[in-house]
Amino acid sequence: MGSIVEPWVTAENGNATAKGSNRELRHGRTAHNMSSSSLRKKSDLRLIQKVPCKTLKNILSNFQEVILGTKLTLLFLAIPLAILANSYHYGRPLIFGLSLIGLTPLAERVSFLTEQLAFYTGPTVGGLLNATCGNATELIIAILALANNKVAVVKYSLLGSILSNLLLVLGTSLFCGGIANIRREQQFDRKQADVNFFLLLMGLLCHLLPLLLKYAATGEVSTSLINKMSLNLSRTSSIVMLIAYIAYLIFQLWTHRQLFEAQEDDDDDAYDDEVTVEETPVIGFWSDFAWLVGMTLVIALLSEYVVATIEEASDSWGLSVGFISIILLPIVGNAAEHAGAIIFAFKNKLDISLGVALGSATQISLFVVPLSVIVAWIMGIKMDLNFNILETSSLALAIIITAFTLQDGTSHYMKGLVLLLCYVIIAACFFVDQIPQKQPNGTIVGLQPKNNPGSGFFAA
Repeated sequence: MGSIVEPWVTAENGNATAKGSNRELRHGRTAHNMSSSSLRKKSDLRLIQKVPCKTLKNILSNFQEVILGTKLTLLFLAIPLAILANSYHYGRPLIFGLSLIGLTPLAERVSFLTEQLAFYTGPTVGGLLNATCGNATELIIAILALANNKVAVVKYSLLGSILSNLLLVLGTSLFCGGIANIRREQQFDRKQADVNFFLLLMGLLCHLLPLLLKYAATGEVSTSLINKMSLNLSRTSSIVMLIAYIAYLIFQLWTHRQLFEAQEDDDDDAYDDEVTVEETPVIGFWSDFAWLVGMTLVIALLSEYVVATIEEASDSWGLSVGFISIILLPIVGNAAEHAGAIIFAFKNKLDISLGVALGSATQISLFVVPLSVIVAWIMGIKMDLNFNILETSSLALAIIITAFTLQDGTSHYMKGLVLLLCYVIIAACFFVDQIPQKQPNGTIVGLQPKNNPGSGFFAA
């Protein structure tokens, strides 16, 4: 079956033994691993075992586990369709939509592949891989947008990822969990949530100070000097944020690992009926590594399509670039992870749901955002942490509201409903907002020259 390593898979690794005990790997799984695993299907390899050719058998088994081993398999069809649409110059909004859909299963499969690598590298290195690759889609989109000098799109998309995790994912999880368990009080461990909120508030401070510099300056200070101070402060703050994120990883993976482990109930058969808890790797190390590299390249290709066609999609659909970046990109790009969090909330496993929502928000805030500033610095692009008054205020209120919602360690559907309604209000705000945002080069978002998708890193 899918949870058993066949002899030909073991042989692929030179009979290498996976490091770390199965028990340690199982009970050391993070919330992200558990959430993603809720969308996986049990693989039946009985037919593949009858294939006489060893090489073909290995290829088919890997295809079964990686491509067909998810409930999102049908969404993989959007990937070749997006490539064909770009090759034959179909409508750019169509390319944008297909690329977004294609990114959904890829994000879930990257999580699966990093979890498989943990069987060979050990749970600690596996945790580092998961922390790094968990938001690979957002990071790749940010880097490609920076390469196209679309700084506002980078800020919008990263802000949207934080807002969607704090309000949409967490709100939906609490609401659905409260409805499904309406006759009993849902409880969760506050310790993990407290750590995440401390870090989110520190990240918020790094966004507020560059913004306040603009309003604290008197009329005698030139705009260029204010922008220079804001940029220098943002770059310094980004280095501090990355140091804080490294400390967070040490705290999460070494010193206080027990706070972040996804707990599994031995008497909970409902979970085992839906998901097979894999205690052994189902594909070999080098196959896993090759699949991970390949899927990362496909994510980069689709992300470039998204970045190159976002303005045309905005014009065609009558939606602002801000609304598409803040609302649509995070919802579609992280749909698999979000669905997993909601599924576990239904099963009264709120610690896993909170780990997904708050953990992702923290990773974006303290890792992807400052790393984008540093990458922009290296590329000679002026990106600061000033997300403007409307965006920064939305972020601040989202963090505060969510912190108050989780302060007592209990949950019911009303808390989830309030978070969802707050997200709807913020979405409505960016829906009606038609104020153009200037890029560092002076151009306006939505009015840049229209480059062909694929004209960047994947140009012919």
